[in-house]
This record gives sequence, C-alpha cells and structure tokens, in this order.
Amino acid sequence: MCGIAGIVAKRPVNVTAVERMTSEIRHRGPDGEGIWTDGTGNIVFGHRRLAVIDPTPDGAQPMVDSSGGYVLNFNGEIYNYKELASDLRREGVEFRSRSDSEVLLEAYKKWGEACLQRLNGMFAFAIYDREKRAVFCARDRFGEKPFLFSEQPELLAFASEYKALLTLNGVSAEVDQVRLVRFLHEPRQGLDDGRETVFSGIKQLLPGEWLRLDIDTLEYETGRYWDVEPDEGVAALTPQDAAHRFRELLVDSVRIRMRSDVAVGSCLSGGLDSSSIVAINRQLIGEVAPYHVFTGRFPGTSADEGEFAQAVISKTRVEAHETQPSPLRFLDELPDFVWFNELPVGSTSQYAQWCVFRLAAENGVTVLLDGQGADELMAGYEQFFGPYLEARAGQGDGAALNKERQAIEKRYPLALAGGATSWKTRIPKHMRWALADLTGKGSDLLFGLERELARRASEANRRSLDRRFHALAAALKDEALHAHLPTLLRYGDRNSMAHSREVRLPFCDHRLAEFSLSLAPQVLMGNAETKHLLRSAMADILPEKIATRWNKQGFLPPQADWFHGPLGDRMADVLAGSAFRSRGIWNVTWWEKALRRFQDGADHLAWVLWRPLMTEAWFEQFVDRVTAHERTDPLQGAHR
Repeated sequence: MCGIAGIVAKRPVNVTAVERMTSEIRHRGPDGEGIWTDGTGNIVFGHRRLAVIDPTPDGAQPMVDSSGGYVLNFNGEIYNYKELASDLRREGVEFRSRSDSEVLLEAYKKWGEACLQRLNGMFAFAIYDREKRAVFCARDRFGEKPFLFSEQPELLAFASEYKALLTLNGVSAEVDQVRLVRFLHEPRQGLDDGRETVFSGIKQLLPGEWLRLDIDTLEYETGRYWDVEPDEGVAALTPQDAAHRFRELLVDSVRIRMRSDVAVGSCLSGGLDSSSIVAINRQLIGEVAPYHVFTGRFPGTSADEGEFAQAVISKTRVEAHETQPSPLRFLDELPDFVWFNELPVGSTSQYAQWCVFRLAAENGVTVLLDGQGADELMAGYEQFFGPYLEARAGQGDGAALNKERQAIEKRYPLALAGGATSWKTRIPKHMRWALADLTGKGSDLLFGLERELARRASEANRRSLDRRFHALAAALKDEALHAHLPTLLRYGDRNSMAHSREVRLPFCDHRLAEFSLSLAPQVLMGNAETKHLLRSAMADILPEKIATRWNKQGFLPPQADWFHGPLGDRMADVLAGSAFRSRGIWNVTWWEKALRRFQDGADHLAWVLWRPLMTEAWFEQFVDRVTAHERTDPLQGAHR
C-alpha cells in the first residue's frame, strides 16, 4: 500500500515537482520513498512506500526490472501474488524479491495488458514500457485505489491524491459546481462516478479501466477490462448450493487478504459483514492465535453497537479495542479530517471510520480487514426490497409474492413505504420549490440550493440500470460498481491512509460479484431478509444475535445528538458567515429556517444540515488551502 505520482512530458521534467507531489502524500507511505527518471528526463515516477509484503529494500519502488526496460509505480496489493508467482516460475521467470510488486511487473512483461484478467487485488499502477514507447496504467475492478491524472499541452501527470496534483503549476483547482451539487443532492453520485472530477483540471480512471499513454505524442486511450455478465449456470443453483459456494468464495477471499508481513486485524461493527470476516479469520488462524479487532462505540445512544460487537468478541475470543468518537473532538480534528479526505463526505459516519483507523495505528496494527461492499452486493439495505419484489413478480406465483410482501412489511415497516409521500414527488418541481420558499419547510436538499444548480444536478443524477439482469441484480450492480460503493471506497482509502493503515475488503472480490449478481432474487433476499445469502452461508459460525439482527447501521454516530450540541453551534456560525452567503450555491433563507426547525425538534434535518456544514469546511480547509499554496513548475525551464 503506497502513494504514487509521476509526470510524462515532451521535454525534461522538473524532478523537484515530483518530489513535492510525493511529499504531499507521505502519509500514504511513511516507510520509504523513491524517484526514478528515464534516460531523457522526460519521464519521472515518484513513490511513497507503506511496507506490507516483503518490507526489505528488495520491494522498494519505483521498481526497475533486470533489463531496465520496464519500471513499475504501484499502489495497492495483489492478493493472489503467490499463485501468479508460481505460474511465472513455470514459464522461466526468476524473482529477486518476495514482493507482490515484482510479481505484477513480471506478469505485465510476460502477459502484457492481459495480465489484468489474472489479478485479484486492489491497485492503481503505472508501468513504463520502453519497447512499446508507452506508459500503461490501470485501476482495480472496484476502484478501491485511486488513479487521478491531469493533462497539459506538454505533459500528463498522475497521482494517488488530488493534493499531489494540485501542487503543480497549471493544474486548475476550479470547482465544478454542478458535480459538487450533484453530490450534495445524492451523496452516491457526482464525485466518483465519472471521468471528470469536481476539480476542472483533474480526471480519473474509473474502476476496472486501463489507460495507455504514447510517450512520444502524449495521446492516450482508455478502456474497460472487466464487467459482470449474467451467468445462467449460477442462476440455476439451489439455495443450499449457492450458500455453500458463496461460503467457499468468501473464505478464500479472506484467506488471501490475510497475506502480510506486518500485523493484520479487523474493523468490527457488530453487523453481519465484519462479524463474518472475524469469524472466518478465527477459523483460518486457529483458536489461540492473537487477533485484534477495532470498534467504534457511542455509549448511551441508539447508535451504540457495543452489545453486538461483544457477542462476536466473546465467541471468537479476539483482542478487542474500542474508540468513542465525540463531536468536540470531531470539530478539533475537522481541518485534518477534511484535508486528508480531500472531498466532502456524506455523514459523521466517515469520522467514526477515521477514529477506528487511528485506533489501529495507536495499537500497531497496519493492515485491517473490513466488511465494506457486502451491503451493495448482498442486498443489505431495505430499499432493495422494492426491486426484489419486482424481480419476483416476473417469476409468477402471485399468492406467494403477496405473502412475502406481508412478511417484509412486518419485519421492515419502512422498506416498502413511500405511498404516503409519493404524491409530493408528483407535484411539479417549480411548485414544490415555491411551496418550500413560502413555508420554509420540506427536507429535500434541493430546496436549499440555488435554483438553476439544483435543476441541473437533479437531471444529471438520473441513472439507467443494466437490464440484462433481473431487477434486484441490476440495482445491486449499479450500487456496487457505479454509484454508492465507489464513494464509500474513497472514504475508506483516504481515512485509512491518513493514518498510514491499509484496509482490505474481502467482499470486494470480483469472484464474489460475478457469483452473487447472477443468483436468483430469492437466494439474495428470500425469507424477508436482507443479505439472506450471507446469513445462510454464515449461520453456523456467527452468534445468533448477529445472524438474526435486522437493523444493522454501521459506524454511525448519533448525528442528531451532535447537532443539538457543538455541531449545531458550528452550523449557526456557518450560516452567519459571509463565505456561505456569497458562495452562489445556497438558498440562505431556507437553511436558516431549516436550522430553526431542527432546533424545534425536526431531528431528521440533521442529515440535511450536515451537507452545508461539511461543504463549507471543505472549501475552507481544502480548496482555499490548495489554492493558497505556492505551485511548482512541472517542467524544467518553465515559467509562470
């Protein structure tokens, strides 16, 4: 796990510029740094190292092969590197290290761009290929690791984080307001689901994409190397066979993600996902081997998950650590939290995650397994019952479908709600906005935005689904590969790397995605259960308290309580500030009324109030900060 940066140009690169880029992301790799320059000086790679596999100097980067014709700049982990190394040795490859980095480099040399199909991992990398006069780059299938880049007439620069690119003269920090507002309206979209980013001067590779850059012309092309296709054989599996096969895949995913030369532990929330990973790990490493888990708690509130985490801790006999995030500490750490996250985040949940990773750092555990991705692939959210019933309706048997609908409504009373409020969405938008302005009521964030921006964001956030899949699988695929999960993965990347920790996600294994998205809907959500498949597959090793828990919430602080305290005071200051009033984004009057309504008891507005609070902090602590920084010329002899 590391940080990467580089510049490819038509004339000599200013090496100092790349050194500064890597300095800005040193938190991603405190264990080493390296710079490589080609013979012309037109290509410079920079690297910061977090040493996890083969922490000796043999694993240092940028990594040059024995011929000098290939150079790797790599962030991430290749979990199946041992199997790939065996395949390569059979083809005559000799290795100089025990690192997954060298396996990746040799895999590219042997198999070319087709090596991507063989990789199981999280990664973002660039490989200099002297023979092809190209730099080949790629990003992992789910987008766990970032790959950002910026084009100028004479160069292309890339890096793991925005702040590194924004040290370069010529890289614009101008904010795309429509993309920002799209995120504010629907935090699953706008910032992570397109080639363009919120900064007009920076683009990104999307999950499952490659980029090939011609060194001589600086022209590049991109393409996808992975997508999920429906598998009729998987769809025909019985529920019992599906659960068995899923369990095998998940256990193997956990097994290869345990490979490390430094300490490995787990995040533990007390829900199905992280609890399953901890339970599997206990079986893999044995009953007495030490294993550390890290939990966020909020004692005395409805958000506290201590009793559920304790059930897992008692059953698996792991060494447990807990942290208790607070609103005062959040405000104290807000500048750093914003700086390291780089973009606005969706809720206080991301600060809870930040605290858990810090706790792991304080206890010397470098690698953490986490349950992210299960909700999106395994149907862990109540809103998936709608497309589930739509998919079941296509199978016939109306009596059974009606019975299941009743069971869902009994267990999840709000899952199929919406009839009582759907009349509001049928009112023309201009009338809804007029009513909101007149009454100061409503909870749709669009009411609090400048009207034209709100209209453009609302239109841009419409999505289309892959209709090759049944309705539930299509919704899950969109959630996992295009909308929600990529945003959550950004949060996990930035929060873990801020504390120089590596987070590994067993549910974000392409084999699990390819398998689960092809299953029949009743295998995924049957028996009126979210994550029915996961519950079935793990029932024998999970505490019953976990396996039958229906209201999982994750690392979720009591956000309304926080806004009734210090965050509410901070929000009042934000609304009164000149920056908020002159931003050109906000409908100031509506927000003033929304805060008063919240103070009078409308607690649900805490989730809406978070958006301007976080956005204004982002402008102040990130955008203004990078704008004020002195820039570095990326090329030798350049002048501003």
